[in-house]
Amino acid sequence: MAQKENKKGLHKRNPHNNRYDFPELIKSFPQLGDYVFENKHGDLSVDFANAQAVLNLNKALLAHFYGIKEYSIPEGYLCPPIPGRADYIHYIADLLAENTKGVVPRGSKIKGLDIGIGSNCIYPIIGNSVYGWEFVGSDIEQESIESSQNIVNSNASLKGKVECRLQLNHDSIFTGIIKEDDRFDFTLCNPPFHKTQEAAIAGNKRKISNLTKQVVDKASLNFGGKSNELWCKGGEVAFIKAMMRQSKKYAKNCFWFTTIVSKKGNLPYIYDVLDEIKPAEYDTIDMQHGQKISRIVIWTFLTKEEQKEWIKNWDV
Repeated sequence: MAQKENKKGLHKRNPHNNRYDFPELIKSFPQLGDYVFENKHGDLSVDFANAQAVLNLNKALLAHFYGIKEYSIPEGYLCPPIPGRADYIHYIADLLAENTKGVVPRGSKIKGLDIGIGSNCIYPIIGNSVYGWEFVGSDIEQESIESSQNIVNSNASLKGKVECRLQLNHDSIFTGIIKEDDRFDFTLCNPPFHKTQEAAIAGNKRKISNLTKQVVDKASLNFGGKSNELWCKGGEVAFIKAMMRQSKKYAKNCFWFTTIVSKKGNLPYIYDVLDEIKPAEYDTIDMQHGQKISRIVIWTFLTKEEQKEWIKNWDV
């Protein structure tokens, strides 16, 4: 793919580090061509305020970079920006590699748990395509589980590599999902970080203004998103605190627990809970996507000796 100007801050292995090469993307997914135009700067682009344009851009990226030929999500559900999602996966790979002298463990022996797989299945797609990892994805929405399962069933590369599990108890995050003999090398989560629908829409308007460099008045969610995907009572702090407290019960089922924290100001409240549950270690990894800075908080209950024993199962 033709090299263009680097985006600021994306992970060095992220294939989306360069500006979108629309002619190449259109070769992989011709339908994208209906949404590409030349902007006032003479560059090819899409209208990021148009939900269908965003969806077709995602389809093109998934086809071109990850070999996903069949991809659809129900109307109104979250259609996430792929570059940032890919960054999370690559930083997880670096985290695992810290225990293997910098060599990223690959293949089906590495298994991740995606808390909130949504209807888009995006983290398992990237993790499986790039590193060959297997996944379990959980969600509280039946339609989301069915959509992600349909994506898996429709793409031969994903069949048998991703399992979708419905969370029946909306107050539980791990209970009912993690089975007694499950062993996960990592969990990941991009929690609903708004407290209300109004806050989610306001946040989306700011995002579109940043992408298009124009003032956006229309109150819409161009990337989609249902209530459980974008907002919850107490916002991301309440969700993450609950997840951290519940993780202790599954201390020996998982090596690394991780979550995105979108707002730096929330970190002190999250660290308070980590000090309360007393993991063996925890840390924060900073990520930058253009002007947006977010972070991954990681924690493990495994001692150094238990970690050494754990990784004997990995292919490196």
